[in-house]
Amino acid sequence: MPRKNKQHDKQFKLDAIQYVKEHPDLTQAECAKNLGVSITTLTRWLSQYKEHDGDIPFRGSGNYQSDEQKEIARLKRELRDAQDALDVLKKAIGILGND
Repeated sequence: MPRKNKQHDKQFKLDAIQYVKEHPDLTQAECAKNLGVSITTLTRWLSQYKEHDGDIPFRGSGNYQSDEQKEIARLKRELRDAQDALDVLKKAIGILGND
């Protein structure tokens, strides 16, 4: 049975880190189990939190590194759609021009 990767939002990750801080009597493994995530996931969030001075980088569901990359991807999709529409129109003109 394949595993389904669940994406957690930024707030959940920050809440999980806060939970670990508020429960020093629990091990990271116990905290991860209580939160319903793997120990490796929780450890990665903690290290990201430390590396980014109390914040966790979050890319969202599109997995874009920045807003600029997200905009570039949107524009590429828009261009591709416009090119597809142009191709359809060219074929239609070719068919109608033969009559």
